[in-house]
Amino acid sequence: MSCVIRKWRISDRERLAEMLNNPKVLDNLRDGLPYPYTPADGEEYIASMLAADETRTFAFAITVDGVVIGSVGVFRQENIHFRTAELGYYIGEPYWGKGYTTSAVEQVCRYVFDHSDILRIFAEPFARNTASCRVLEKAGFQFEGTLRGNAVKNGKVLDMKLYALVRA
Repeated sequence: MSCVIRKWRISDRERLAEMLNNPKVLDNLRDGLPYPYTPADGEEYIASMLAADETRTFAFAITVDGVVIGSVGVFRQENIHFRTAELGYYIGEPYWGKGYTTSAVEQVCRYVFDHSDILRIFAEPFARNTASCRVLEKAGFQFEGTLRGNAVKNGKVLDMKLYALVRA
């Protein structure tokens, strides 16, 4: 089975809530998401992504056989970094380790490079998240360094890793 990225639909709100109510998923994401995450929270997020400026926000659902299994997005930065964008993604735990995330990252990066003037896409996973680091490496991202003591998550100071993919 392969995955496909597609624009979000409001009807995806329940699946989104289902995935984001897993602490194992949330432990690898930035703070700011409500917990528990409700379908109403999902609808609000999806509506904001659908209304976003399409030259700045590239947000997609990750699907397998038409079922939403995760989220991937690339978000343009500002000021002197206006041709740089940050990548973020997650998939539901039942789909971990199957290659779907790598495929989705490759698809979204190809889309962004084909449909925008963005030159560089970067990601900053927690250093402890070796699976996410491996996804980026398999998708062609280069490791650029460790950001020591760069985040506080669940009361712990964590290192992050910086990866980037530059337009060929």
